[in-house]
Amino acid sequence: MESHLRPLTLGEILDRTAQLYRENFLLFAGISAVYAGVLLLLNLAQIGLDELLRVLNRSQQLPWVTLGFVVLILPLMFVAAGAAVAANNRAVSWVHLGEPATIRRAYLSILPRLGRYLWLMTLVALVIYVPFVLIYGGYFGLLFFFVKPKGILSQGGAQANPEAMLLFGLISLLFALLLLLALVYALLMFLRYALAVPASVVEDLPARKALRRSVELTKGARGRIFVLCLLIVAVQFALVGITQIFFLLAAFKHHGQLAAWIQVIQQIVAFLTNSFVGPLYATGLTLFYYDQRVRKEGFDIEWMMQAAGLTVPPPPPAPPAAQPWPILDLPEDSPPAEPTPNPLSEDSGSAHE
Repeated sequence: MESHLRPLTLGEILDRTAQLYRENFLLFAGISAVYAGVLLLLNLAQIGLDELLRVLNRSQQLPWVTLGFVVLILPLMFVAAGAAVAANNRAVSWVHLGEPATIRRAYLSILPRLGRYLWLMTLVALVIYVPFVLIYGGYFGLLFFFVKPKGILSQGGAQANPEAMLLFGLISLLFALLLLLALVYALLMFLRYALAVPASVVEDLPARKALRRSVELTKGARGRIFVLCLLIVAVQFALVGITQIFFLLAAFKHHGQLAAWIQVIQQIVAFLTNSFVGPLYATGLTLFYYDQRVRKEGFDIEWMMQAAGLTVPPPPPAPPAAQPWPILDLPEDSPPAEPTPNPLSEDSGSAHE
C-alpha cells in the first residue's frame, strides 16, 4: 500500500504536492504544455495579424479584428484547458497510487469522456459566474437606459438633476454591495465543487453525480481547501509576476506599445510559465480528493485489500420494504388456486346427505 494513503495534514498535502511535482516534473509540465502550446500558437497568430494590418495601413480595424479573434479562439482555449486539467488529474492519481503514467496515456484515458469533463466544468463555471453576469448586466443596463439619457455624468449634469444623481449614487452603492455578496457566493460555490473534476475523472462519474460527490467529500474540509488553493494561487501569481514584470515595465515605458519581436518573446516566456505552474492546481486538489476519501471512507484500507488481491465485500442488500398485506409470488401463467371447500358450508352438507 502507498505510504501516503493516510490522513494528511494541510502541510503534508503541500509537501506531497511539491514532492510529486518535483519527481514528475516532465510528466506534469508536458501535459500542461499542450494547452500552453495551443495558447502560444493562437497569440502568435494574433500578433502576426496585428502586424499585417499595420503594414496594410488598416490599424483602425485592429479593435474589431482583435475582438473577433478572441471570440473565435475562446472555445478552442476552453477545450484545450479542460483536457489539460482532466489529464493532469488522471496523471496525479496514477503517480500518487504508485502506478505508471505517461503524457500520451493520460490524454488517451480522458479523451473518450472529454465532453463529460467539459460539461462538468461548464456547469461549475455557470454556478460561479452567472451572478456576476446578472449584476454587471443590470448595472450597465442602468447606465445605458437611465444615466445616459439624463446626462448625469456629463459636465454639469449632476447640478442640473440632483435627484437623479442621488438615485444613481444609491444604485451604485447597491451594485458594490451585490458585487461583494457575489464574490462571497462564488467562493463558497467554488469550495463546494472543488473536487468535482477529480471525482469525475477517478471514479468515472457523470457531471451531476460528480457535483454531488464533491459536495459530500468537501463537507467539513472547505476551510482547508480554501487555504490550499490560496497558497497555490499565490505561488502561481508570484511566478507569473516575476516572469512578466519586465514586459509590463517595457509596455509602461512605451505607452502600451511593444515591438512585435518583444511580444513574441513575451509569449514564449508565458508558454514556459504556464507549463510550469499549470499542474500545481490539479495536483493539489487531486491529493486533497484522496485525502478526503481516506478520512471519510477508509480508502487506504480498500486500496490495501486490492493491492493484496482481495476484493472489497459489497454492502449488504437493503431489507425489503414492509408491505401492508402479504404478496403471493405466483407464476404469471398459473391459474388461480381453487378455493378449498368448507365442510360447514351448505353444499358440502347436502353432498354428505
